[in-house]
Amino acid sequence: MSLPCSDNSLFIGLMSGTSLDGVDGVLAAFSSDPSQEAIDTLAAAYVPFTTELQRDLMALQSAGNNEIHREALVANILAHCYADCVNQLLAQANIAADRVCAIGVHGQTIRHQPAFGYTRQTNNPALLAELTGVDVIADFRGRDIAAGGQGAPLVPAFHQALFADENESRVVINIGGISNISVLGNEKAAHVIGFDTGPGNALMDTWIARHLNKKYDAEGTWAASGEIIPRLLAALQDEPFFALPPPKSTGRDLFNPAWLADKLVGFSEAKPADVQATLAALTATTLADAIAKYANSAKTAYVCGGGAYNTYLMRKLQQALADHGLSAAVESTSALGIPPNNVEALAFAWLAHRFIERKPGNLPTVTGAKGSRILGALYPS
Repeated sequence: MSLPCSDNSLFIGLMSGTSLDGVDGVLAAFSSDPSQEAIDTLAAAYVPFTTELQRDLMALQSAGNNEIHREALVANILAHCYADCVNQLLAQANIAADRVCAIGVHGQTIRHQPAFGYTRQTNNPALLAELTGVDVIADFRGRDIAAGGQGAPLVPAFHQALFADENESRVVINIGGISNISVLGNEKAAHVIGFDTGPGNALMDTWIARHLNKKYDAEGTWAASGEIIPRLLAALQDEPFFALPPPKSTGRDLFNPAWLADKLVGFSEAKPADVQATLAALTATTLADAIAKYANSAKTAYVCGGGAYNTYLMRKLQQALADHGLSAAVESTSALGIPPNNVEALAFAWLAHRFIERKPGNLPTVTGAKGSRILGALYPS
């Protein structure tokens, strides 16, 4: 049974991912026809994180003094960022808060340890409900992990619902801080494969921040100025995670500055731009390796997330696919009508809608859970 909503078609999705750059939000209208997966984006907004918030979130990625207190303070700050994004969305669409059925909010991942039975997305959904006057649905990953799953990635179910095409097999690639792929069949009920492939932008962002004091490599310009170091690329690829079969997921728990520092031992003379080019090659080649193994019949690879705006990375991905003998075209999800930076936020609006409709949000074939589960926890306004 659905929960009562003043308008059960309007949902907000909020996503802040492993890139640690800010909050992407969408206001979406869902079809009232249960047989349709049509979603209209009524508004989209982005709220960047301050340098201080980025610093505090990064510090929470590893053990430190007084973590519980520091996380609670960060969660409160995040709630205000999320509320700011919600207010911008409502203002853009000229819609009152009481018309929105629910907000689906992911929170900010600070630990992802499914092998130990937990994942941690810092968040204060109760405060967000208080600030916005809208019901909030959060903690989408916990139920899947409780059922023995990885809790990630969760977006393949949404990708299949929205992007599958009866005429072709497709791959949807999300390149945030971490990269993941969804292998979509040409039927809505087809078997879907999805998993994290490894680093996305996280290592590249860390490296350019260290050397150029920039948050990210716009369009991959710095990487394009360098040369790939084959021996370093081989060292980076010598990571057991890449050889693991799905279901699998990862995060900054593994691919972090300490991991990179360990791999760079013996490369102290390498030019920083060459290292950046090699890190981009790592993202591209690990994605292409996964596609070659699990989706070699795909006609198109649609890219979303911040990596879709890195033109150098997109070229390297196309080249890496060609090196495998694959002819799949690399395009952004804009070709399917959804800007790359809106896809994940839409996914969490979709997951909130699924919760309200009491429908499962996970795919056991993707996460390894014992079965389909309704994901999320409700915080009434």
